Amino acid sequence: MKRLILVLLVAVLGLAEAGTAYAQSTSGDRVLVAQEQPKRRTLFDLLFGDEPAAPAPVQQPRPQVQQAPRPTAALPPPKPVIEKAPNATRLAVFGDSLAIDLSRALERFYAEDQNLVVINQGVSSSGFVRNDYFDWNAAITKEIEANSFDLAVVIIGINDRQELSAEGQTHAPLTDGWNAAYQARINAFLSALRAARKPVVWVGLPPMSKTEYSAAIGQISALQRMAAFSGGAEYLDIYDRFLGEDGKYSSYGPDVNGQNALMRKDDGIHFSSAGSDKLAFYISQSIRSFYRGGTVSVAVADPLQGTDAASMLRPP
Repeated sequence: MKRLILVLLVAVLGLAEAGTAYAQSTSGDRVLVAQEQPKRRTLFDLLFGDEPAAPAPVQQPRPQVQQAPRPTAALPPPKPVIEKAPNATRLAVFGDSLAIDLSRALERFYAEDQNLVVINQGVSSSGFVRNDYFDWNAAITKEIEANSFDLAVVIIGINDRQELSAEGQTHAPLTDGWNAAYQARINAFLSALRAARKPVVWVGLPPMSKTEYSAAIGQISALQRMAAFSGGAEYLDIYDRFLGEDGKYSSYGPDVNGQNALMRKDDGIHFSSAGSDKLAFYISQSIRSFYRGGTVSVAVADPLQGTDAASMLRPP
Protein backbone atom coordinates (compact mmCIF):
# COMPACT_ATOMS: atom_id res chain seq x y z
CA MET A 1 0.00 0.00 0.00
CA LYS A 2 2.79 2.40 0.85
CA ARG A 3 4.43 1.59 -2.45
CA LEU A 4 1.23 2.54 -4.30
CA ILE A 5 1.04 5.91 -2.57
CA LEU A 6 4.67 6.61 -3.43
CA VAL A 7 4.03 5.80 -7.11
CA LEU A 8 1.04 8.14 -7.21
CA LEU A 9 3.08 10.99 -5.72
CA VAL A 10 5.80 10.52 -8.32
CA ALA A 11 3.18 10.62 -11.09
CA VAL A 12 1.70 13.85 -9.76
CA LEU A 13 5.17 15.34 -9.63
CA GLY A 14 5.73 14.45 -13.27
CA LEU A 15 2.53 16.13 -14.35
CA ALA A 16 3.50 19.34 -12.48
CA GLU A 17 6.76 19.48 -14.40
CA ALA A 18 5.10 19.68 -17.80
CA GLY A 19 6.59 22.63 -19.64
CA THR A 20 3.74 23.46 -22.02
CA ALA A 21 -0.07 23.68 -22.10
CA TYR A 22 -2.60 23.75 -24.88
CA ALA A 23 -5.31 26.35 -25.32
CA GLN A 24 -8.35 26.03 -27.55
CA SER A 25 -9.01 29.03 -29.87
CA THR A 26 -12.51 30.19 -30.99
CA SER A 27 -11.89 28.64 -34.42
CA GLY A 28 -11.06 25.30 -32.92
CA ASP A 29 -7.34 25.46 -33.78
CA ARG A 30 -4.89 24.57 -31.13
CA VAL A 31 -2.38 27.23 -30.16
CA LEU A 32 0.72 26.26 -28.27
CA VAL A 33 1.29 28.76 -25.45
CA ALA A 34 4.66 28.92 -23.75
CA GLN A 35 4.48 28.97 -20.00
CA GLU A 36 6.99 30.28 -17.56
CA GLN A 37 9.18 27.51 -16.22
CA PRO A 38 8.31 27.18 -12.56
CA LYS A 39 10.79 26.31 -9.93
CA ARG A 40 11.52 22.58 -9.92
CA ARG A 41 9.65 21.03 -7.01
CA THR A 42 11.05 18.13 -5.10
CA LEU A 43 9.33 15.29 -3.29
CA PHE A 44 10.21 17.06 -0.07
CA ASP A 45 8.28 20.14 -1.25
CA LEU A 46 5.19 18.01 -2.01
CA LEU A 47 5.26 16.34 1.38
CA PHE A 48 6.19 19.28 3.58
CA GLY A 49 5.36 22.39 1.53
CA ASP A 50 7.47 24.94 -0.34
CA GLU A 51 10.64 26.25 1.18
CA PRO A 52 10.03 29.78 2.48
CA ALA A 53 11.48 32.51 0.28
CA ALA A 54 14.66 34.13 1.48
CA PRO A 55 14.09 37.60 2.89
CA ALA A 56 15.07 40.50 0.65
CA PRO A 57 18.43 41.97 1.56
CA VAL A 58 18.18 45.11 3.62
CA GLN A 59 20.08 48.00 2.07
CA GLN A 60 22.06 49.93 4.58
CA PRO A 61 21.91 53.75 4.07
CA ARG A 62 25.14 55.18 2.77
CA PRO A 63 26.77 57.49 5.28
CA GLN A 64 26.55 61.16 4.35
CA VAL A 65 29.97 62.67 3.80
CA GLN A 66 29.99 66.19 5.18
CA GLN A 67 32.10 68.59 3.17
CA ALA A 68 34.30 70.90 5.12
CA PRO A 69 33.21 74.55 4.78
CA ARG A 70 35.29 76.61 2.42
CA PRO A 71 37.58 79.00 4.20
CA THR A 72 36.51 82.62 3.82
CA ALA A 73 38.87 85.57 3.66
CA ALA A 74 38.84 87.31 7.00
CA LEU A 75 38.38 91.07 6.97
CA PRO A 76 41.11 93.07 8.64
CA PRO A 77 40.16 94.15 12.14
CA PRO A 78 38.94 97.74 12.36
CA LYS A 79 41.43 100.26 13.57
CA PRO A 80 40.91 101.24 17.18
CA VAL A 81 39.26 104.60 17.68
CA ILE A 82 41.73 106.94 19.31
CA GLU A 83 40.14 109.33 21.74
CA LYS A 84 41.40 112.85 21.21
CA ALA A 85 43.10 114.63 24.07
CA PRO A 86 41.10 117.42 25.74
CA ASN A 87 43.76 119.94 24.73
CA ALA A 88 44.26 118.56 21.20
CA THR A 89 45.15 121.04 18.47
CA ARG A 90 42.04 122.01 16.51
CA LEU A 91 42.68 122.11 12.77
CA ALA A 92 39.80 123.75 10.89
CA VAL A 93 39.41 123.28 7.13
CA PHE A 94 37.66 126.23 5.45
CA GLY A 95 36.46 126.41 1.86
CA ASP A 96 34.09 124.90 -0.69
CA SER A 97 33.36 121.25 -1.53
CA LEU A 98 37.09 120.63 -2.02
CA ALA A 99 37.51 121.50 1.66
CA ILE A 100 34.84 118.96 2.61
CA ASP A 101 36.70 116.13 0.86
CA LEU A 102 40.02 117.34 2.26
CA SER A 103 38.74 117.43 5.84
CA ARG A 104 37.70 113.78 5.56
CA ALA A 105 41.14 112.85 4.26
CA LEU A 106 42.82 114.76 7.10
CA GLU A 107 40.59 112.94 9.58
CA ARG A 108 41.88 109.65 8.16
CA PHE A 109 45.47 110.87 8.19
CA TYR A 110 45.37 112.01 11.83
CA ALA A 111 43.00 109.29 13.07
CA GLU A 112 45.67 107.81 15.36
CA ASP A 113 47.03 111.16 16.54
CA GLN A 114 45.32 112.00 19.80
CA ASN A 115 46.81 115.48 19.79
CA LEU A 116 45.10 116.79 16.65
CA VAL A 117 41.41 116.97 15.82
CA VAL A 118 40.10 117.99 12.38
CA ILE A 119 37.09 120.32 12.13
CA ASN A 120 35.19 120.38 8.84
CA GLN A 121 34.20 123.98 8.05
CA GLY A 122 33.61 123.45 4.32
CA VAL A 123 30.50 124.90 2.68
CA SER A 124 29.48 123.42 -0.67
CA SER A 125 28.98 125.86 -3.60
CA SER A 126 30.56 128.70 -1.62
CA GLY A 127 33.36 131.08 -2.59
CA PHE A 128 34.55 134.67 -2.33
CA VAL A 129 32.36 135.94 -5.19
CA ARG A 130 28.79 135.21 -4.06
CA ASN A 131 28.85 136.65 -0.55
CA ASP A 132 25.08 136.96 -0.84
CA TYR A 133 25.01 133.14 -0.75
CA PHE A 134 27.71 132.70 1.90
CA ASP A 135 29.91 135.44 3.32
CA TRP A 136 33.27 133.96 4.26
CA ASN A 137 34.56 137.16 5.84
CA ALA A 138 31.59 137.29 8.20
CA ALA A 139 31.95 133.57 8.91
CA ILE A 140 35.66 133.72 9.79
CA THR A 141 35.06 136.67 12.11
CA LYS A 142 32.43 134.63 13.94
CA GLU A 143 34.72 131.59 14.27
CA ILE A 144 37.60 133.73 15.55
CA GLU A 145 35.36 135.33 18.17
CA ALA A 146 34.25 131.86 19.28
CA ASN A 147 37.89 130.69 19.35
CA SER A 148 36.75 127.47 17.69
CA PHE A 149 40.08 126.49 16.10
CA ASP A 150 43.85 126.81 16.46
CA LEU A 151 45.11 126.24 12.92
CA ALA A 152 43.40 126.97 9.58
CA VAL A 153 43.67 125.22 6.22
CA VAL A 154 41.90 126.91 3.29
CA ILE A 155 41.08 125.53 -0.15
CA ILE A 156 38.47 127.41 -2.17
CA GLY A 157 37.76 128.88 -5.60
CA ILE A 158 36.14 126.32 -7.91
CA ASN A 159 32.83 128.28 -7.83
CA ASP A 160 34.35 131.75 -8.28
CA ARG A 161 34.43 132.07 -12.08
CA GLN A 162 31.33 134.26 -12.23
CA GLU A 163 30.31 137.89 -12.02
CA LEU A 164 31.26 139.72 -8.84
CA SER A 165 29.25 142.62 -7.43
CA ALA A 166 31.07 145.10 -5.21
CA GLU A 167 30.34 148.71 -4.24
CA GLY A 168 27.38 148.92 -6.57
CA GLN A 169 29.26 147.62 -9.60
CA THR A 170 29.17 144.24 -11.31
CA HIS A 171 32.41 142.94 -12.78
CA ALA A 172 32.84 140.21 -15.38
CA PRO A 173 35.04 137.29 -14.29
CA LEU A 174 38.79 137.92 -14.25
CA THR A 175 38.60 141.52 -15.46
CA ASP A 176 40.69 144.15 -13.72
CA GLY A 177 37.79 145.29 -11.55
CA TRP A 178 36.93 141.69 -10.72
CA ASN A 179 40.54 140.86 -9.80
CA ALA A 180 40.85 143.87 -7.48
CA ALA A 181 37.57 143.18 -5.67
CA TYR A 182 38.30 139.46 -5.38
CA GLN A 183 41.77 139.97 -3.94
CA ALA A 184 40.44 142.59 -1.51
CA ARG A 185 38.02 140.04 -0.05
CA ILE A 186 40.77 137.46 0.41
CA ASN A 187 43.02 140.09 1.99
CA ALA A 188 40.30 140.92 4.52
CA PHE A 189 39.84 137.22 5.29
CA LEU A 190 43.55 136.68 5.93
CA SER A 191 43.95 139.94 7.87
CA ALA A 192 41.36 138.74 10.38
CA LEU A 193 43.24 135.46 10.84
CA ARG A 194 46.58 137.20 11.16
CA ALA A 195 45.25 139.65 13.73
CA ALA A 196 43.96 136.70 15.76
CA ARG A 197 47.39 135.02 15.42
CA LYS A 198 45.90 131.96 13.74
CA PRO A 199 48.39 130.13 11.48
CA VAL A 200 47.06 129.55 7.96
CA VAL A 201 47.94 127.10 5.19
CA TRP A 202 46.36 128.24 1.93
CA VAL A 203 46.13 125.43 -0.62
CA GLY A 204 46.31 126.35 -4.30
CA LEU A 205 43.90 124.81 -6.78
CA PRO A 206 44.75 121.76 -8.93
CA PRO A 207 44.50 121.50 -12.73
CA MET A 208 41.04 120.82 -14.15
CA SER A 209 40.02 118.51 -16.98
CA LYS A 210 38.42 121.20 -19.19
CA THR A 211 41.08 123.45 -20.69
CA GLU A 212 39.21 126.77 -20.57
CA TYR A 213 37.97 126.22 -17.03
CA SER A 214 41.43 125.10 -15.90
CA ALA A 215 42.97 128.29 -17.30
CA ALA A 216 40.48 130.42 -15.37
CA ILE A 217 41.13 128.46 -12.17
CA GLY A 218 44.85 129.00 -12.71
CA GLN A 219 44.30 132.79 -12.76
CA ILE A 220 42.23 132.58 -9.58
CA SER A 221 45.01 130.58 -7.91
CA ALA A 222 47.51 133.27 -8.89
CA LEU A 223 45.39 135.92 -7.14
CA GLN A 224 45.13 133.70 -4.07
CA ARG A 225 48.89 133.19 -4.04
CA MET A 226 49.58 136.93 -4.00
CA ALA A 227 47.03 137.45 -1.23
CA ALA A 228 48.53 134.61 0.82
CA PHE A 229 52.04 136.03 0.52
CA SER A 230 50.95 139.51 1.55
CA GLY A 231 48.72 138.15 4.32
CA GLY A 232 51.40 136.04 5.99
CA ALA A 233 49.89 132.65 5.12
CA GLU A 234 51.75 129.51 4.10
CA TYR A 235 50.91 128.87 0.43
CA LEU A 236 50.90 125.26 -0.75
CA ASP A 237 51.14 124.98 -4.54
CA ILE A 238 49.79 121.60 -5.64
CA TYR A 239 49.24 122.26 -9.36
CA ASP A 240 52.27 120.37 -10.72
CA ARG A 241 51.79 117.50 -8.27
CA PHE A 242 48.54 116.49 -9.94
CA LEU A 243 49.67 116.68 -13.57
CA GLY A 244 50.34 113.66 -15.75
CA GLU A 245 53.77 112.70 -17.04
CA ASP A 246 53.07 114.71 -20.19
CA GLY A 247 52.46 117.87 -18.16
CA LYS A 248 48.71 117.80 -18.81
CA TYR A 249 45.66 117.00 -16.75
CA SER A 250 45.41 113.35 -15.76
CA SER A 251 42.83 111.53 -13.69
CA TYR A 252 45.50 109.07 -12.53
CA GLY A 253 48.79 109.45 -10.76
CA PRO A 254 50.95 108.06 -7.96
CA ASP A 255 49.24 107.77 -4.59
CA VAL A 256 50.89 108.17 -1.19
CA ASN A 257 52.48 104.72 -1.63
CA GLY A 258 53.77 105.46 -5.12
CA GLN A 259 51.19 103.22 -6.81
CA ASN A 260 49.25 104.45 -9.84
CA ALA A 261 45.71 105.24 -8.67
CA LEU A 262 42.65 107.30 -9.57
CA MET A 263 43.33 110.81 -8.26
CA ARG A 264 40.27 112.71 -9.48
CA LYS A 265 36.53 112.15 -9.67
CA ASP A 266 34.63 111.84 -12.94
CA ASP A 267 33.74 115.54 -12.99
CA GLY A 268 37.41 116.43 -13.53
CA ILE A 269 37.27 118.91 -10.63
CA HIS A 270 37.15 117.12 -7.28
CA PHE A 271 39.65 114.71 -5.78
CA SER A 272 38.99 111.02 -5.34
CA SER A 273 39.62 109.44 -1.93
CA ALA A 274 43.16 108.53 -2.99
CA GLY A 275 43.71 112.04 -4.34
CA SER A 276 42.42 113.61 -1.13
CA ASP A 277 44.69 111.34 0.92
CA LYS A 278 47.65 112.45 -1.17
CA LEU A 279 46.73 116.10 -0.61
CA ALA A 280 46.37 115.45 3.13
CA PHE A 281 49.93 114.11 3.16
CA TYR A 282 51.25 117.29 1.51
CA ILE A 283 49.39 119.41 4.06
CA SER A 284 50.85 117.38 6.93
CA GLN A 285 54.29 118.41 5.67
CA SER A 286 53.29 122.07 5.42
CA ILE A 287 51.86 122.38 8.92
CA ARG A 288 55.06 121.10 10.51
CA SER A 289 56.01 124.75 10.93
CA PHE A 290 53.00 125.17 13.22
CA TYR A 291 52.04 121.77 14.62
CA ARG A 292 54.55 119.65 16.50
CA GLY A 293 52.58 116.85 18.09
CA GLY A 294 50.17 118.69 20.32
CA THR A 295 51.32 122.30 20.22
CA VAL A 296 50.80 125.07 17.70
CA SER A 297 53.35 127.74 17.05
CA VAL A 298 51.63 131.11 16.87
CA ALA A 299 54.46 132.63 14.89
CA VAL A 300 52.94 133.66 11.57
CA ALA A 301 54.96 132.65 8.52
CA ASP A 302 56.57 135.66 6.86
CA PRO A 303 57.37 135.01 3.17
CA LEU A 304 59.52 138.17 3.03
CA GLN A 305 61.77 137.12 5.89
CA GLY A 306 65.41 137.22 4.82
CA THR A 307 64.77 139.50 1.83
CA ASP A 308 65.32 143.23 1.27
CA ALA A 309 61.56 143.73 1.50
CA ALA A 310 61.44 142.45 5.08
CA SER A 311 62.13 145.94 6.47
CA MET A 312 59.33 147.54 4.49
CA LEU A 313 56.42 149.06 6.39
CA ARG A 314 53.51 146.66 6.06
CA PRO A 315 50.03 146.57 7.54
CA PRO A 316 49.66 144.37 10.63
